[in-house]
Amino acid sequence: MNPPPEPEPRETDDHWGDLTAEPRGVDYVEVDHGLRLVPHGTDGGRAALLCLHGGGFVSGSVFTHRKLYGHLAKAVGVPALIAHQRHTPEHPYPAQLDDALAAYADLVSQGFDRLVLVGDSAGGGLAVTAARAARARSLPAPAALLLISPWVDMAVSGDSFDINAERDGFFYRDVVRELAAMYLAGRDPHDPGANPLHADLTGLPPMFIQVGADETLLDESRMLEKRARDFGVEVRRDVFEEQQHTFQMAAGRAPEADDAIRRFADWVRPRLER
Repeated sequence: MNPPPEPEPRETDDHWGDLTAEPRGVDYVEVDHGLRLVPHGTDGGRAALLCLHGGGFVSGSVFTHRKLYGHLAKAVGVPALIAHQRHTPEHPYPAQLDDALAAYADLVSQGFDRLVLVGDSAGGGLAVTAARAARARSLPAPAALLLISPWVDMAVSGDSFDINAERDGFFYRDVVRELAAMYLAGRDPHDPGANPLHADLTGLPPMFIQVGADETLLDESRMLEKRARDFGVEVRRDVFEEQQHTFQMAAGRAPEADDAIRRFADWVRPRLER
């Protein structure tokens, strides 16, 4: 099946997906809550990935990230759903959380009972928030969390914004503060509903965090790891030297990205067999 036609993206999305090679043997089907990714031979199981895309909540789509998550779904050997997420500033918090939970509940209603929440950048923080909220809404807990360069601190407090300012090619403290302000729309940046670093993380599933050593969001992953461990959560965090924010977007073109995808797949596969 050919990839679906892509709608006109926001300007910041233009050619974003060109970074990633087209994964072979993956079909794409548009559904109510997003884009379904079906690696050949994976239909009929009860495990799936729910993928929440990055873009600072202001951009990104199921189309900008379909190839990245196609590579991951193929490596894990299960289907995936990339959730539609509304954008800020038109739709601030909790719109994106509601979108993620609607997609999660839909997968549960279809009989998927071994779900992995996956997210990159803003989607990484959203995945953590959604895992907490699923419990509050009496939805089954996910089996694991896979987090790529997660943006979790709406207070934008990490020292790596200064330490890595000259190495990070994408994000600066002032830019991320603006993104956070659009997302929060006047809420306290320490609100535990939007900032996992100030939330009770008790009962979260095992999480695997990947982050580039040269990115300004490096400290966010460190702080999330500590916060999660403080609440008894199993955490693995891999720091990739000389890598940028969400370098996994180069899957199929860069060996570092392919290695990262393999690490995710090798780690999560046994957790879907339990």
